[in-house]
Amino acid sequence: MKRLINFIIKEFKHIIRDPRVLLILFGMPVVQVLIFGFALTNEIKNSKIIVIDFARDEISKKMINKIEANKYFEIIEISQNKNIILDYFREGKIKAAIIIPANLSSDLNHSGSSQIQIITDATDVNFANSIKNFIRAIINDYQSESLAGKVLERLIIVPEIKMLYNPQLKGAPNFVPGVMSMVMLLVCVMMTAIAIVREKEIGSMEVLLTSPVRPIFIIISKVVPYFAISTIDLTLILLLSVYVLDLPIQGSLFLLIAESLLFIFTCLNIGILISIRTSSQQIAMLMSLVGMMMPTVFLSGFMFPIENMPYVLQLISNVVPSKWFYIIVKDIMLKGAGFEIVWKETLIIASMMFFFFLVSFRTFKVRLN
Repeated sequence: MKRLINFIIKEFKHIIRDPRVLLILFGMPVVQVLIFGFALTNEIKNSKIIVIDFARDEISKKMINKIEANKYFEIIEISQNKNIILDYFREGKIKAAIIIPANLSSDLNHSGSSQIQIITDATDVNFANSIKNFIRAIINDYQSESLAGKVLERLIIVPEIKMLYNPQLKGAPNFVPGVMSMVMLLVCVMMTAIAIVREKEIGSMEVLLTSPVRPIFIIISKVVPYFAISTIDLTLILLLSVYVLDLPIQGSLFLLIAESLLFIFTCLNIGILISIRTSSQQIAMLMSLVGMMMPTVFLSGFMFPIENMPYVLQLISNVVPSKWFYIIVKDIMLKGAGFEIVWKETLIIASMMFFFFLVSFRTFKVRLN
């Protein structure tokens, strides 16, 4: 244990004596959280919604058929139970809900107007606005085609918009979970990936391998410093989110930290695996950027909705750990979800962690070529 502690101290000294590395490890998370205030989205396509139809009349049925006939939405359920809406949103099964009131026809006939409520998941502001505008356009289109000519003149259906989880449409609820994924990957994967490779390049790996320390302790000594730094970065991001960006944590803080630590362990194992399989720091850094950072940006759901992607890319996104972590963070921080909601994503990340650890341990060579 004394030898292991000495190795860990040595690794900390390698990190501390390089100011450029310290700037990346501690400056980058703060900068990203503070200035990364926008996200890109694509067109709406096959977004899942539910309809709560209290009217159950000819007008509501025609309106539902109009919504169902377009390519933008997929109605997964038509119900009269309003209580299912929050459960569907918490479980991430739908992007929007439409509530048609029971007095739709009577209001149109007596006062010439009525209201339909549209509820969207505003954890992604741009996507929520797009869904809202598309549904409103479909209702207006139906109104101009059907109601004006067949029922009464000047009948108006006014959509009532409600944004769940982010009523003020702030950008922070969308980009903070994504920034958490990117920072953890950058610190854990990229910096850990060059740890063992650096020893190979400077020739000190021979000394480590001939020492009485077992290979597992060498790997642990490389992981512990970056785990500690990642924990500090996680604390910084959460503090900035709550006190600077005014983004309260709706769910359990303990669960959020536990899930984040699980993701950190997964990223550390990926970094160690890259470090073992490469022979130079440049190659290790390139593999980290191309193999992990780019999939995090494009295939995690942070920048672009996954459901809008081709089916092949949707399948590939399932092997990106940050996709599942992004879902977990959004569900806990913004929706107040508990473990019973995120257990599947947690199991996937845990399986990835054990897989990468076993592969790293088995591929670590005790002899240099």
